[in-house]
Amino acid sequence: MKNTKQQLILETLDKKLLSFQSLKDIAVPPKGWVHTLRTALKMSLRQLSSKMGITPQSLKDMESREVTGTITLKTLRDIASAMDMQLVYGFVSKHYTLEEMIHNKAKLLATEIVLRTNNTMVLEEQQNSEQRIKKAINQKTEEIMNELPKYLWD
Repeated sequence: MKNTKQQLILETLDKKLLSFQSLKDIAVPPKGWVHTLRTALKMSLRQLSSKMGITPQSLKDMESREVTGTITLKTLRDIASAMDMQLVYGFVSKHYTLEEMIHNKAKLLATEIVLRTNNTMVLEEQQNSEQRIKKAINQKTEEIMNELPKYLWD
């Protein structure tokens, strides 16, 4: 990537995301974090709901929504605050770095573009050698990585 500002942004984000990497294998408890923490602290629905200014049934509904994945971040922050905790949230990349993710996507796209062009040339009996195709894919990958066009993510 030639754009130093973009490169700096990616490097800074990679450092931030790296701190979440060790958390990727932590499984969410079957009944959700809220229920698990509340019961581990021996805090009743009534006690926590009272701290939040809501009914015990509303809190029970929130615990259910956490399990189904329909709870909001704001609600989780409110619950965490009532439990004298802090909600921490982030993303964990499936790749080692964001640049690796961009490279993989750019190479897939470059391969598609080069092979599409090569297929046309085959029909015209002007096909390229395997070595030339690999070189073209590498060049197109670099070009896409340098430009980071919006169509990369289509």
